[in-house]
Amino acid sequence: MKLSHLITLAASFCLALGAVSAARAEDKPAATETQASVKTEATKTEATAKVDGKADKKKPKLHAKLKGTLPVKPAEAPQHIQVQHILIAFKGTIPGKNITRTKEEADKLAHEVLQQVRDGVDFDSLVKKYTDDSPPGIYGMSNNGVAPAQGEYPRGGMVAAFGNVGFNISVGNIDIAEYDPKTSPFGWHIIKRLK
Repeated sequence: MKLSHLITLAASFCLALGAVSAARAEDKPAATETQASVKTEATKTEATAKVDGKADKKKPKLHAKLKGTLPVKPAEAPQHIQVQHILIAFKGTIPGKNITRTKEEADKLAHEVLQQVRDGVDFDSLVKKYTDDSPPGIYGMSNNGVAPAQGEYPRGGMVAAFGNVGFNISVGNIDIAEYDPKTSPFGWHIIKRLK
């Protein structure tokens, strides 16, 4: 078992003991399972464990100053969408492009740009400044099983993470497709749904 799992388990056990002790001392029922799991999750996110001698850094929670930018799932699965994206790639992910940033630098930059968008910085200006795709980075897609309209790509013809994010946010919302060698092999996609 990894050290980080042991630390989490120990923290959960201490929280549970503390809740039972406090409840007995006050002659009240113990904390509910939901309350205990919420406290455990809070402890997990606040803790920084050491794994293999290195700090296991958690990504900071994002906030949104610009209303409507946090991802909200649409009420119904859309048949057609239009998205604009900022691609943050790293060395070796896009053939023919001389990208020199490391994977770690790309990860950091992608999340910084996402936060800028949520802070109200104009998306178009960030596309022009940061994308490793061609600006304006606007694509239309049809959902699985839906014939593409003129100028659209079928969802299955795009990188999987691109559609997974685009079809799961409402118009105006912004989210990120994290780098994954199978579903997002070119890097991080910061995606804004336009239609």
